[in-house]
Amino acid sequence: MTTEGIEAVYLETHNWGKSARFFQALGYTLDFETDHNSGLLRNGSGPYLFIAEVPEDAPVGMQVVLRASKTSDDLDPVVEVVTPFERTHHGAVEMTVRDPDGRTWTVQAPAEPAEG
Repeated sequence: MTTEGIEAVYLETHNWGKSARFFQALGYTLDFETDHNSGLLRNGSGPYLFIAEVPEDAPVGMQVVLRASKTSDDLDPVVEVVTPFERTHHGAVEMTVRDPDGRTWTVQAPAEPAEG
């Protein structure tokens, strides 16, 4: 498996509204908003931005999501798999890998149709 670039940037915030307005002021357009203080923004054909609000006492984080066209267990042994591909609630599959410096990366691919 190889990746094909950046799919998205996932951001956590303490204030969904302020963060959404900030990125809209930078040219992003709100694609959709959820009923739990999160949403997806786009700017052209580049990676999308998903912002989710977390409690004030929780640290905020950021995750870069890499795109893959399909799932595969065919990885170079230098890539440490933290969690294998799993189906998500939003219609894709994701896996987590760790780089040599200990950072984790999410790899996302389209979900294959469920076997019936």
